[in-house]
Amino acid sequence: MSRPSKPTRHIGEPAARNLRFGWWSLLVFLSMGAVLETLQGFKIGWYLDVGNETRRLMFTLAHAHGTLLAAVNIIAGLSVRTERLTLRPSVSFALIWAAILLPAGFFLGGVITYDGDPGLGVWLVPIGAALLFYSIARIALDLSKRK
Repeated sequence: MSRPSKPTRHIGEPAARNLRFGWWSLLVFLSMGAVLETLQGFKIGWYLDVGNETRRLMFTLAHAHGTLLAAVNIIAGLSVRTERLTLRPSVSFALIWAAILLPAGFFLGGVITYDGDPGLGVWLVPIGAALLFYSIARIALDLSKRK
């Protein structure tokens, strides 16, 4: 049995890292969505009770942001192929850590809540957001300078 041939165009290690990370994190966050649907379907009180709206919101935000940022990492990795963009190592790093810190902050903020307020883990969200803004701005600037 022959192995499939590798793509002829090398995309660079940062872009390849974002592609790998993006696909694996997409699997993780889609699985998280299935778990949340299961909690909803079985009417688990820890997730659904009226006093747990903050938990439900935080978990939903973690799932949504994680899924979206997985797709952003995939798109960034593929943009290297289609747009002849060079993905800077700092941008690759920032995109991956944004996709970790943003959903982790929401998730940890929902694990333990304080009278309707999220837990301390939510402090990871602005750090992840700053990394995301940097990486998106850097990609946009690099594409604007491209001829």
